[in-house]
Amino acid sequence: MERIEHWIGGVSTAGTSGRVGPVFNPATGEQIAEVALAGADEVGRAVSVAAAAAAAWRTASLSKRSAVLFKFRELLAERSGDLAAIITREHGKVLADAAGEIARGLENAEFATGIPHLMKGSFSEQVSTGVDVYSIRQPLGVVAGITPFNFPAMVPLWMCATAIAAGNAFVLKPSEKDPSASLFLARLWQEAGLPDGVFTVVHGDKEAVDAILTHPAIAAVSFVGSTPIAKYIYETGTAHGKRVQALGGAKNHMVVLPDADVESAADAAVSAGYGSAGERCMAISVVVAVGEVAQSLVDAIAARLPKLRVGDGTDPASEMGPLVTSAHRDRVLSYIARGESEGASVVADGRDASDLPEKGFFLGVTLLDHVTPAMDVYRDEIFGPVLGVVRVETYAEAVALINANEYGNGTAIFTRDGGAARQFQFDVDAGMVGVNVPIPVPVAYYSFGGWKASLFGDTHMYGPDGIHFFTRTKVVTSRWPDPGTSSVDLGFPRNH
Repeated sequence: MERIEHWIGGVSTAGTSGRVGPVFNPATGEQIAEVALAGADEVGRAVSVAAAAAAAWRTASLSKRSAVLFKFRELLAERSGDLAAIITREHGKVLADAAGEIARGLENAEFATGIPHLMKGSFSEQVSTGVDVYSIRQPLGVVAGITPFNFPAMVPLWMCATAIAAGNAFVLKPSEKDPSASLFLARLWQEAGLPDGVFTVVHGDKEAVDAILTHPAIAAVSFVGSTPIAKYIYETGTAHGKRVQALGGAKNHMVVLPDADVESAADAAVSAGYGSAGERCMAISVVVAVGEVAQSLVDAIAARLPKLRVGDGTDPASEMGPLVTSAHRDRVLSYIARGESEGASVVADGRDASDLPEKGFFLGVTLLDHVTPAMDVYRDEIFGPVLGVVRVETYAEAVALINANEYGNGTAIFTRDGGAARQFQFDVDAGMVGVNVPIPVPVAYYSFGGWKASLFGDTHMYGPDGIHFFTRTKVVTSRWPDPGTSSVDLGFPRNH
């Protein structure tokens, strides 16, 4: 059985806790490896190594850091095929989807190469006679990232590229379900010339997470995952004096107005609802059909579903792979049954798919019509290939529905009316909005994050907010006076 170890001080390190967890190939259902699960002592040792490395890395020039980022970016681009294969093997998503994940993560490395510009402060001359004031950005020291199973390469890259470029040492605790991508990134960082200890990987479960959240040497924690865990991460980390950004769950709505192109909207709903088996925090899980467009839209979506190819992600013909674990597949199955019992119309039933592979954690696609806000399939984040349709009569009802939802991650509107689209972006309570774009994940030089129960903390992730999160600003007030003008003055300093 393959053993997946930690990465500490630039070397693969066996676990000492005695605990391990299984790693499966979701396409076959077979266990392919076991991953070491760190205890508090192992996390402590990793943080100590990272702290020593941070002290030296902080002094590296911005040009040196930028050079390492450029090299890392080139290596990642060159070997993206190898990394995609690792992701497909342990997560299950199809190779094309894995390649897309890496490409979006690569954008963050590209953004971080501009660190000499991004770390610039400001300067004001002669704020008072002979006095200048300027600001500088400095790294925090040791920072940590706790990342989810659904994007084992992209989300770590959202965090680590900016954090490392800013001069911090970064400790990554990836999902124990698909941990190997993190070690691939670690080796690329090393080959790019990053000093050992600046990028660390510790695998683990809640015990490792709690050790990170309570360790006094870790200054900041970045997290992406479900809302209950995000709330726990935020409350525990901040209670221990840490800066925390914790991105939680979502229930993303796609509003389709009567003037929209139905065929384009149906293509978008299927792509955004079932891509990666719905295991995306930006997946469209609710289509809000406004007025007379509802039935034609449902028919158009339903017509596309029999053509979807579900299978092993390594097969180029496959468009959707398995779910990550059998337990998660069973959870999604329970929601389909619950939706049916609550009164939703099952237009397409993933439970009845007859052409699925016999082995593995596969599930067909499901389309539920006449979903209402009172149903569990509407309220809860299912995180699977289940798309619900809510019918409303007016634009105002659609906006009210979205704004009443506890989540505010992403949303989209499909329309040919520019005025309606502009009004929607003004009215809707969500952090990311798409106009005829179903998955509005911002490019790397903006920042990613939702509102309401989709975000705990006051900064979004990567981009300008990422620089802000992984640095702190210091303001310097300086004067170089003529010694002959010095005098004692007990009054409060004034500008003059």
